[in-house]
Amino acid sequence: MKVFNYAAAASLFVTACLSGCALTGTADSSQAQQASAPKSWIDPDTGHKVVRLSDEPGSRSLYFHQNAYAADGDKMVISVAEPKGVAVVDLKTFESKRLYTHPDAGILFMGPKGREVYLTQIAPDEDGLPVHPQNELQKPTKIIAVNIDSGNVREIASIPRGKIHSINMNESLLIGAFAEKAHSLETGPRLARFEARYEAKGPDGKPLTFAEAKEVRMDERLEMRIPMQMFTVDTKTGEQKVIMQSTDWLNHIQFSPTDPEKVMYSHEGPWHKVDRIWLTDINGKTPQKIHTRMMNMEIAGHEFWSFDGKEIYYDLQTPRGEDFWLASYNLETGKKVWRHLERDEWSVHFNISRDGQLFAGDGGDEEMVAKAQNGKWIYLFESQPIHDVAGIHARNAEELVRPAKLKATKLVNMEKHDYRLEPNVTFTPDGKWIVFRSNMHGPVHVYAVSVEAEK
Repeated sequence: MKVFNYAAAASLFVTACLSGCALTGTADSSQAQQASAPKSWIDPDTGHKVVRLSDEPGSRSLYFHQNAYAADGDKMVISVAEPKGVAVVDLKTFESKRLYTHPDAGILFMGPKGREVYLTQIAPDEDGLPVHPQNELQKPTKIIAVNIDSGNVREIASIPRGKIHSINMNESLLIGAFAEKAHSLETGPRLARFEARYEAKGPDGKPLTFAEAKEVRMDERLEMRIPMQMFTVDTKTGEQKVIMQSTDWLNHIQFSPTDPEKVMYSHEGPWHKVDRIWLTDINGKTPQKIHTRMMNMEIAGHEFWSFDGKEIYYDLQTPRGEDFWLASYNLETGKKVWRHLERDEWSVHFNISRDGQLFAGDGGDEEMVAKAQNGKWIYLFESQPIHDVAGIHARNAEELVRPAKLKATKLVNMEKHDYRLEPNVTFTPDGKWIVFRSNMHGPVHVYAVSVEAEK
């Protein structure tokens, strides 16, 4: 394996790019865009402090269930664009520094036990354009790890095709999936300010909304029943092992944060059509379905682990778009808790603090599943149990779902955010800040909002 220091080369590469851009006026435009996004402010509607963590327009925080934080909790990683690469944010000073630059780089996650960020390098297509991220990755992929302090790079493995989803707790295995046939959900090149591009027409021939078009495109992909394989990659030897074959659409694969062999994954597709949330292991254990639908149009998804590995949390709606819950399933006891939310408090993604005491949500706009009238906020939630009246409970209470409700606190007004970019909230390891991405000021940047309001 090759090990070298990339920091100096990256710095020279970035300097050269910016110097070249200046000749065409792009650097001036970039500076103007950055100036339009304030470095910090107190949200006038909530009283909470918001800080811009990224320096470069086009920066993004990681997907909501991907670990962006060093094991010591002092730094986080974000993706940067133009040129592509990775930046490291100091969570004490909020200073951002570009770490790694490569035209084919794709950020995966921070290793859970060390100080390396894992990346992919995928060669561009024959036409010179980058491989589309929704193409089920049919091309050879190199996985590397970059030390966030030294910039040293390690080559981990190369796989002939497939998408890497997760890494286990001791960083001995990567896990991913590939499809036998390429298929793109999107209908054209992505726009810089948004996450994806979905377009489709309804039965009347008129264009559907972004959210509805996504459903149509996902259903088309599901019904193709493309054969897929889930596989692991040994991070020391590079050995690749197939652990599951399926014509279900395998996605959202996540190793347990505490068990190096336990795996949660989803059957992707329209949520009201699929049984989405499943649990297995790397040894071929019979998959366990985590949530069973009880009514037509009931949906469950955007699942994630608690940090102690004991519970799986997910967005639950009974039925879709009408009644909203943040649900959990305890793997040790089988207990289920459903926490109720109001329509405007539903969020594209939810997340949990490391101590399990608080939740966060990134809200949603009026076109999304909740059809919220005032839902464009970053939220903080506290779970409040609903107790038996006068201590009197049903004889089979221990077998029933335990009800609760979420008490919401608004942290950031996202009125100017376009939700075609999902904010993807995460708590910092100390629980004091919630990190998210936003295009509220034009270009995409990474922000953090304080959990505590300013006095």
